Amino acid sequence: MLPADTSLIDALVAALPEGSVITNPASMDAYRWDRANDPNAGTPLVVVRVTSTEEVQTVVRLAAAANVPIVPRGAGSGLSGGSTAINGCIVLSLDRMREITVDPVTRTVVSQPGAFNAEVKAAAAEHGLWYPPDPASFQFCSIGGNVATNAGGLCCVKYGVTTDYVLGMTVVLSDGRAVKLGGPKIKDVAGYSLTKLFTGSEGTLGIITEVVLRLIPAQRPPTTLVATFATLEDAMSAVLGITQAMRPSMLEFMDRVSINAVEDVTKMGLDRTAAAMLVVQSDEPAGHAGVEIAQVEALCALSNATECFFTDDLEEGEAFVVARRIAIPSVEKMGTVLMEDVGVPLPRLGDLVMGIEQISQHRDVIIAVIAHAGDGNTHPLLVVNPNDPAQQARAEIAYGEVMDLAISLGGTITGEHGVGRLKKPWLADYLGPDVLELNHRIKTALDPAGILNPGAVLDETWSTT
Repeated sequence: MLPADTSLIDALVAALPEGSVITNPASMDAYRWDRANDPNAGTPLVVVRVTSTEEVQTVVRLAAAANVPIVPRGAGSGLSGGSTAINGCIVLSLDRMREITVDPVTRTVVSQPGAFNAEVKAAAAEHGLWYPPDPASFQFCSIGGNVATNAGGLCCVKYGVTTDYVLGMTVVLSDGRAVKLGGPKIKDVAGYSLTKLFTGSEGTLGIITEVVLRLIPAQRPPTTLVATFATLEDAMSAVLGITQAMRPSMLEFMDRVSINAVEDVTKMGLDRTAAAMLVVQSDEPAGHAGVEIAQVEALCALSNATECFFTDDLEEGEAFVVARRIAIPSVEKMGTVLMEDVGVPLPRLGDLVMGIEQISQHRDVIIAVIAHAGDGNTHPLLVVNPNDPAQQARAEIAYGEVMDLAISLGGTITGEHGVGRLKKPWLADYLGPDVLELNHRIKTALDPAGILNPGAVLDETWSTT
């Protein structure tokens, strides 16, 4: 642990507006974790809440001079420990940076990183436009965090993920310089694609202080279908049938555990006996959406769906989407949850889901599975009784086995939540030695002193020797 550096704290207080620097231990405690609740969270030296790129530059320059690490954070909604505090660090909170400016002519929005995803959507909607990336936590997750983890969401099967909408950004580098990358241009291939490099970098290469995002015309009112299945195999068969035939605007999966957890909360009449449920939407133009949903219904019937229901009533359809969105907090009511974010090529999705069920049975640990089924991205949720150490130990083994299973199926250890600190032990197996070494080269080139979010994504003790 770094010793308390009073001179650094004094310098921060002197250089920043009043109220920016927090040193009270009780107040700092709320900034130690993100939503992953990393048990190894450290204690920061200080928390700094900034409001501008210039203030971020000031913090980075002072931290670099003192060789003190910086852990950037936004809303703290991350699920992989990416903004876990480390002992003696500066927690740099961007939650006060909330400005949003929409340009309807270029169909772009300039947003500071602390603005919520929902706030960007609302600002775009005022101009008849739409920002599609929509994590289940869209109401309380920040745009900066979305960009830092390359977040996806429920609509990504058709509309893509965050990186598909990032046109430009302002980034503060580890030496305190601010660089502007890209901008409100449709095409820009001059130089390396640095916006892509910083998107998904989890605060380890630079601190994003502003983003330029592409907007599209407002989404058409969707038609929603809900189908239930008696077996996981049937549900997976339906997913493959649907994705081979079309690209719906939403294709979500819930297993029996998550269905029952949501039903406990909502009492909306979900089928507790179903092994799986699919929520499918089509936002095709009037007349075509009904045809597409009818085709989905036929494909579900071929896969032995026990029930199919569809509606073009927006409120009725949204109720089922909400049921999927609240699956994680509903499962969290069952106990402490270890969250995963593994994805596989679509043809292997069934092997992943069935394999997770086998791990659950073998380790005697409840694992709820929800998924953005249309792109093969699953969120296994391991439920643990915090008062049962033996179960905790089994769950930790199962957590690793799920990661290993995804890798063995040609998949990834994270589709949209990021590596953070919790998934770092599996990164080497996923990337392989050559790609891992390339990642370290990039990190060293952009952050030679290693002060930006150390311990996240990459192992700081790694070497080629």
